[in-house]
Amino acid sequence: MSTTLILGIDPGLNRCGWGLVASEGSRLSHVAHGVITPRKDRQLASRLLALFEELGAVLDAHNPQEVAVEETYVNTNARAALALGQARGVALAAAARRGVVVAEYSPATIKKAIVGTGGADKAQVAFMVRRLLPAAGEVSADAADALGVALCHAAHAGTRRGMGR
Repeated sequence: MSTTLILGIDPGLNRCGWGLVASEGSRLSHVAHGVITPRKDRQLASRLLALFEELGAVLDAHNPQEVAVEETYVNTNARAALALGQARGVALAAAARRGVVVAEYSPATIKKAIVGTGGADKAQVAFMVRRLLPAAGEVSADAADALGVALCHAAHAGTRRGMGR
């Protein structure tokens, strides 16, 4: 059985979490994680470029076979939702630039896959990520969310792989 590297991305313009897990059948293990924090004193275009380049460096360093990105959630703050959408676009473009297919999951789908309920809060997600990936140690909320995206994808992709797709 071969190992599949999955990169999960929790996009954000101020803090973009990423987490890499290895999936071998039903066995999942932590590989790496981090948070990209573009400088807030730069103009938007420069921050988006920094995000694109740093995500690209993560993709180039680890060469994942699959990438999963959290979808934009509906936000009452239109400006925040737009910034999140731009960060998501950068994440999608960075993966596409390298020929990696991207899956997208809603926050509720991710929470349900990790915690068992779509209404879980960030603390519950982080707790379950630490339980499922103990080698990750203590991780920031953004990195925990990104590892959760990768774990969600592993659960869904594993189902598809098992069906012969």
